[in-house]
Amino acid sequence: MTAAQTPTWPILTIGGAPRGEVLEDIVGLAHAAEDADGNPPLSEQTLVNLRTSHTHPESLLVFTTYASDGDENDEELAGVAVVSLPRIPGQVGVLELVVRPTYRNQGVGTSLVRALQDHQLPELRAWSHGNHAAAVELAVKAGFTPVRELWRMRQTRAALEATVPQAVVPEGVTLRTFSPGQDEQAWLEANAAAFAHHPEQGSLTLEDLQARMAEDWFDPKGLILAVRESDGQLLGFHWTKVHPRSGKHPAIGEVYVVGVTPAAQGMGLGKALTIAGIEHLHSLGLQAIMLYVDADNTPAVALYRSLGFTRWDVDVMYAPGNTADNL
Repeated sequence: MTAAQTPTWPILTIGGAPRGEVLEDIVGLAHAAEDADGNPPLSEQTLVNLRTSHTHPESLLVFTTYASDGDENDEELAGVAVVSLPRIPGQVGVLELVVRPTYRNQGVGTSLVRALQDHQLPELRAWSHGNHAAAVELAVKAGFTPVRELWRMRQTRAALEATVPQAVVPEGVTLRTFSPGQDEQAWLEANAAAFAHHPEQGSLTLEDLQARMAEDWFDPKGLILAVRESDGQLLGFHWTKVHPRSGKHPAIGEVYVVGVTPAAQGMGLGKALTIAGIEHLHSLGLQAIMLYVDADNTPAVALYRSLGFTRWDVDVMYAPGNTADNL
């Protein structure tokens, strides 16, 4: 662990997995920011990386700054920047930065960005979840420009009951739920094939899958598989998720991942799986369902709109533009 000073906030840089209490502090900070903003400030993959980076210590850098009244036992994590460096050649690292609501507009974000710049990291992409005004301002100061929009779309229970048709499963295909200890390899192969064009999703490893299966929210009944009856080949899947109640925000279902392999494209399987997953979430009594979709994925956006989803929020990815000198 090394220390880098800024005029206002001292920054600690941790290479690899943060120690137990630091990890707890980061998760607590993320919860506080989500309660205030309504957006999870750290992506699921970043949280997985924080918990499992002991196996790939070279792939993670964590920058933290603590507020203290002079008592080391009473320090509070004011901000954190997490850099997930690529494990596969050709991919780009990802940055996510969070400032505790009670310490915003006090230079914490600027200090973290300065420390990142001083570290001379390779080119990164930065996520702004919810794209709040302070994040936009910080991105501009750092010389970052938006390169991707990821919409959050939302469907209320009233819209669900009014618009969703019955799932029509293609002939020769059966839907069943995921079986832990049996379906992992088949799912990984189907996921890689379905998302060959999407490295964030398509490059998931067995370790990544097992980390998600170890989470409290994982329910094999919520991972619906489409298999070919003739040979049991996995053709597609719909992985659903339930976010538990958090502070003032009620529990909400998620269309987590819908994937269809190239061999099954054009059969209508994607729509059938989407509807089947929504029906599963509805059976749990949830009042709303949400999903993430790239804004430029016109066919997917059209499908979700036909099922009663509307744009709710947006995450924006930023990439370096002109180098900023005004931080």
